[in-house]
Amino acid sequence: MILEDLVRLRRARDLMDREYAKPLDVTALARTALMSPGHFSRSFRAAYGETPYSYLMTRRIERAKALLRRGDLTVTEVCFAVGCTSLGSFSSRFTELVGESPSAYRARGHDDGAAIPACVAKIHTRPVRGGTSKAAPEG
Repeated sequence: MILEDLVRLRRARDLMDREYAKPLDVTALARTALMSPGHFSRSFRAAYGETPYSYLMTRRIERAKALLRRGDLTVTEVCFAVGCTSLGSFSSRFTELVGESPSAYRARGHDDGAAIPACVAKIHTRPVRGGTSKAAPEG
């Protein structure tokens, strides 16, 4: 992959990071990267190890976890706040990535992480397939 393609892919990935709650599809993201949708999808997966949709959903679930920890929004409100349009799909993907339902996640205590800086907490709470977060290497 050439450097120019990586720069374009990063532009699309940055868009997903910033605008995760807006309706984003592969065609719009490919346009941001100045690529055809097929080439964009293949290149994104090769560069980042997951499809654009999977990356976007991970961002949405990551933000949903933060909103659910606050406890002032319902699961449905959180679903729509992060850009999902189907509560069922949101709940299924959340459970797949986090290992528990959004309702169960919201209901349990989250005080143990209150003293951890957000930049460190993000590393340990990033949702990943299989329901366990990647921990930072020790040492």
